Amino acid sequence: QGQMVESGGGLVEAGGSLNLSCTVSGLTFEDSAMTWFRQAPGKEREAISCIQWRSEETAYADSVKGRFTISRDNAKNTVYLKMTSLGPEDTAMYYCAASTLSYCPKVWIRRTIYKAWGQSTQVTVSS
Repeated sequence: QGQMVESGGGLVEAGGSLNLSCTVSGLTFEDSAMTWFRQAPGKEREAISCIQWRSEETAYADSVKGRFTISRDNAKNTVYLKMTSLGPEDTAMYYCAASTLSYCPKVWIRRTIYKAWGQSTQVTVSS
C-alpha cells in the first residue's frame, strides 16, 4: 500500500507562502503521477495539481493556477507544492496522492484513480 507523509503546513498570513512536501515509501515512486488534493471544512476534496512521473507534464486547477507550483524529486521519493499569494480560501487540509497511472490524464481530478493517500497537513491562512 505504501506510506506517504506530508509536511510543511502551518499558519500564514494572507499574501504569504508555504512549501509542502510529501515523502513516499513502500511504493515505486517513479511508477506514479503524483497529485495534491485539499479539503476545506464542509467541502469536497479538491484535486489541485498533478505531476507526471518524469515531471514533463503538470496540471493545475483553475483555483491555484499561477500561484502554486508542483515539482518532484524521484531520487528523494518526494513531491513538493510551492504555494504563493495565499488567501483565506486556501485554508484546508492538504493531501498528496499516488496515481495508478504514470501521467496526468484528463480525469486526474477523480479520486478513483489514486492508490495511496497521505494523512494530510493543515494549511491555515489568516486574513
